[in-house]
Amino acid sequence: MRFKRNFLLLLVLAGFFTRSFSQKIDLNETSSGVDFLIDNQRVLTYQTKKEPVPAGVKEAFSKSGFIHPITSPSGQVLSRIQPSDHYHHYGIWGPWTRATISGREVDFWNLGDEKGRVDFSHVLSKKIAGGAAELNVRQHHIDLKAPESERLAIEEDLRIKVKPADKGRYLVDYTTTIYTKIPGGILLDDYRYGGGIGFRATELWGDDNSTILTSEGHDRKTADGSNAKWIIVKGKSGDKSGQSGILFLSHNTNKAHPEPLRVWPVGQYNGKGNVFIEFCPIRHESWEIQPNNRYTLKYRMIVFDGDLSAQEAEAYWRAFVK
Repeated sequence: MRFKRNFLLLLVLAGFFTRSFSQKIDLNETSSGVDFLIDNQRVLTYQTKKEPVPAGVKEAFSKSGFIHPITSPSGQVLSRIQPSDHYHHYGIWGPWTRATISGREVDFWNLGDEKGRVDFSHVLSKKIAGGAAELNVRQHHIDLKAPESERLAIEEDLRIKVKPADKGRYLVDYTTTIYTKIPGGILLDDYRYGGGIGFRATELWGDDNSTILTSEGHDRKTADGSNAKWIIVKGKSGDKSGQSGILFLSHNTNKAHPEPLRVWPVGQYNGKGNVFIEFCPIRHESWEIQPNNRYTLKYRMIVFDGDLSAQEAEAYWRAFVK
């Protein structure tokens, strides 16, 4: 069994490295964000400009600092922003929800409450090397109710790295490092949402045309609150195969690994456009952030058309952590 697993891992790595150097990788900075391109096709955008809100929606819901769109290799859009049921949902992003700072309760997630928010600050670096494109940015977690000296609660360095993978797929490394200068530190309170990496899927996916599978064998009905090394989210698409998806991987050095999940249950919002998943390291236990210490969470996404099996997911995870 071990030989079989190792052989599969070698096949994944061999295919990954062979293909990654045969495709053109590029970055394109625009007035609203930074596009990642493979063979001149945009595969994802990190948004640096605040996204305008629909007419009649509170301006506080406008934000920057998120990934959207993220597309499958054939160009199918897999993410969604500002859905009418949750205007604060933004494609792929990871703000903390409940936090305690100097005795105040701060919420960086629910923008409409106007207690806190997370936005893009500035680009730290960009590079193309080794068949990959990499973007490093600074994001600011703002405590809107704090005195000026504590208004900047958390500084976050986010690294996004894109590289082609085997079978026409591509990978995205999403590495977030947070730190605070507030003398008393910050307590990230345990809650079912917050931090890590969250994904609001395309409005085309719902109960009837999408599936979820975790490393521990859980599906959409049982995954919420469980722990996982990886989770596959896939659904119907316009690709010729009829299906596209994303495999999310959690690194084994992450807080609370294997990480707790927040997965919206079957039936949420009438079963349409209702796919949301998140690796949530503070779901079951609070996390104390000490001043001037750096805390890192590492994730990887494998974006695909067609299918991706549990065996392949396990091999990708082993390659990621090794």
